[in-house]
Amino acid sequence: MILPGATLGLLGGGQLGRMFAAEAVRMGYRVMVVDPAGDAPAAAHADRHLRTSWDDPEALAALVASTAAITTEFENVPADALRTLATDRPVRPSADAVARCQDRLVEKQFLNGAGAATVRWAPVRGVEDFDAAWEAVGAAPAILKTARLGYDGKGQATVARREELPGAFDRLGRVPMILEERVRLATEISVMVARAADGTTVHWPVGENTHVDGILHTTVVPARVPEPTAVAAAETAVTIATSLDYVGVLGVECFITVEGRLLVNEIAPRPHNSGHWTLDASVTSQFEQQVRALAGLPLGTTDLLRPAAMVNLLGDLWQRGTPHWERALAMPGVRLHLYGKADPRPGRKMGHLTALAARPSDALELALAAWRALTD
Repeated sequence: MILPGATLGLLGGGQLGRMFAAEAVRMGYRVMVVDPAGDAPAAAHADRHLRTSWDDPEALAALVASTAAITTEFENVPADALRTLATDRPVRPSADAVARCQDRLVEKQFLNGAGAATVRWAPVRGVEDFDAAWEAVGAAPAILKTARLGYDGKGQATVARREELPGAFDRLGRVPMILEERVRLATEISVMVARAADGTTVHWPVGENTHVDGILHTTVVPARVPEPTAVAAAETAVTIATSLDYVGVLGVECFITVEGRLLVNEIAPRPHNSGHWTLDASVTSQFEQQVRALAGLPLGTTDLLRPAAMVNLLGDLWQRGTPHWERALAMPGVRLHLYGKADPRPGRKMGHLTALAARPSDALELALAAWRALTD
């Protein structure tokens, strides 16, 4: 076990790193962050910030010299950097687990191999794959996505006919891609699961998600889905974490189709936006759990304190001036989290609101009312 007083290393300094660092500091740890941005949100809670690239050899050497264990706050940190660090320090999650989540083609192959159902998909590495991919997916419209680096709806295009594939392939940069079946959705859900080095796993209640323009807008907990569906989703998430030999916090995003099928969409090897409600409505937040798993401490209980809803705060809210925080905070049961970002660009995640209530629907109604009050 790595006990409070030790220094934990963090690759990546965004808002997920900020919330991890805040929980680590609360628990008595020191934090060392590596991130090239001078205004990295996590730096506000870190004892030391190395402003450099995540694979800088000097930074990696400094992490080994100064920290007891190392984690990451996003999946696109170079896997080779994690492998280098792992020769001298515990790195959780492992480089292999992170690498599997960095490429959608590798991820889909892994998920299907682990027994998880997904949409129909096919690789598109070049124009020679168009016909076979379209036939394999077998439905229109389909979605063409870059295999790497896409997030929040970026790096993808809807393709209604086979003839549209060349144009979409060109627009997305002619890089390796995946063509996916577009299914009819009843709802989207996610499961946050934590796994310790000894194989112990815990999961939080299933969250129900709504996206706008590819970006998560709201999460409601517990999800308003049939109990067998929630149980199946949680079991699938635990199976995925075990198959990955994962150590840390893992987000598993799923589709529920109008026919009632449960399909895994993607996995995130880190805390996830749809789990931010755990800071206010769970006995143990996803970020405290990340600290516990990294430090080899027993995992905390994930009991839900009250039904909750989370709504993202994007930079668009600032277009007419500073949002009216006092209006949202005047509503009982509403809590505000801001990420310390100075530039509120449209579409940029600047913070979130969490609302607690007696029922999930009441929590969602309160969260949305607080969100609207910011600009009304």
